[in-house]
Amino acid sequence: MNMLFHIGNYFLMLAKVFGKFTKWSVLKRLIFADIESLIIGSMGIVSFISFFVGGVVAIQTALNLDNPLLPDYLVGYATRQSVILEFAPTFISIIMAGKAGSFITSSIGTMRVTEQIDALEVMGINTYNYLIFPKIVALMLYPFVITFSMFLGIFGGYMACVYGDFHRPQVLSMGFNWILFPSTSPMPLSKLYYLPLSWPPSLPIMGITSRGVLCRSVKQVPPPLSGRAC
Repeated sequence: MNMLFHIGNYFLMLAKVFGKFTKWSVLKRLIFADIESLIIGSMGIVSFISFFVGGVVAIQTALNLDNPLLPDYLVGYATRQSVILEFAPTFISIIMAGKAGSFITSSIGTMRVTEQIDALEVMGINTYNYLIFPKIVALMLYPFVITFSMFLGIFGGYMACVYGDFHRPQVLSMGFNWILFPSTSPMPLSKLYYLPLSWPPSLPIMGITSRGVLCRSVKQVPPPLSGRAC
């Protein structure tokens, strides 16, 4: 029953997100702020991890493919397939889920506990649309982050193999440019478009439904000397 309660809360929240819309002049400012926080602010960690993951995949592949019957360009091909199909869409998405999820949940939960959301509701603003819809629009740019991660992963594999003296640049380039079968494209593309549509509605639900009391410092008045209450 507890699970059904949360599922019902989730769909009720979705209905409120696409209910009464905030003015576009206000919504546009919120969308650009969320793009800066969730997309641009994540490029540093995505670049760092993608570059070194691509390098590690290429080095491990080059060290393990020592069979003389296997062509040398298979290292570049295996690196490209591993980065495009699994490491960039899945590994980076897990990291982004933790980073973006903690940011969204903590920011909305803080606004709820400090009664900022209550103040918005008093002013007649649809808080679900005001807080969650800009994050949905901002994370629609998430496929560009993964595309950038794929490029950096392949580039990291190229640099690791060339400067580590594992293979010649011409052989790696041949493997990177080998045939990309169309049947393998739907899997990474489905991850690119499913994750940004599922994160923003599911992550804020714990923050926006949280309850708390803002602690306020109260000046303690010492009791009178007679011991009687004022």
